[in-house]
Order: sequence, then C-alpha cells, then structure tokens
Amino acid sequence: MSKYNRIIYWVATLWLALGMISTGIVQLIKTKEEVDKISLGLGYPVYFLTIIGVWKLLGTVAVLLPKLPLLKEWAYAGFFFIMSGAIISHLIVGDGTKELFGPVLLLALTVLSWYFRPVDRRHSYALQ
Repeated sequence: MSKYNRIIYWVATLWLALGMISTGIVQLIKTKEEVDKISLGLGYPVYFLTIIGVWKLLGTVAVLLPKLPLLKEWAYAGFFFIMSGAIISHLIVGDGTKELFGPVLLLALTVLSWYFRPVDRRHSYALQ
C-alpha cells in the first residue's frame, strides 16, 4: 500500500469514526432535537435512536480494531445501510441539503475507508 493510500485511509477512517461516535452518542442520549427529527420529521419510532446509536458505536470499534476482518466487513456494510437509509429517508420526506449533508458525508467516508483499507484489514476473499 502506498503512503498516499495509507493517508487517505486513516484520514477517512478517523473522520468516519468521529462522525459515527458523535452521532451515535447524540442518538443514545436522545436530545429533544434528535427525538423530534426522528419521530416528527422522519416518522420513525424513538426507540430506533437506541438501535442505530448502539450499532454506530459497535461498528466504530470494529472498524478501528486491528484484525477481525470479517467483522470489519459487516461494520462497513452496516454503516453503508444506515447512511444510505438516512439519505433515502430524508429525500422521501423532502428534507433539504442541510439534513442530507451529514449522511452523505458519512456515506462517502465509509466508502473511502473501506476502499483504501490496508490488506491486513481485509477479509481473505477480498485479497484475491
């Protein structure tokens, strides 16, 4: 892996981790703004915040830990599904660019981190 690719990987991965941890914590503490956005704005039940908050924190741990390549693949897939689901949900209810910015950024960081991950952080089927 080139130095350039390693830098892209770590920058994307650290920003992804920061984004997932911060939004996961906000979802777990259920601030009024977050509860209103999920229930009134998007129409999801409030308990959904707990589910995605926990997933984000666990996924971040999986992505950052060395080894465990299969778990990393699942974490990246989970991040992809959560963020693409958020984008679709915001589009369906007619939200604007402001609400789409975060999920789009986190989705892009997920793809960049996954694509540029080092060989030792890939599952064996991805090594071929």
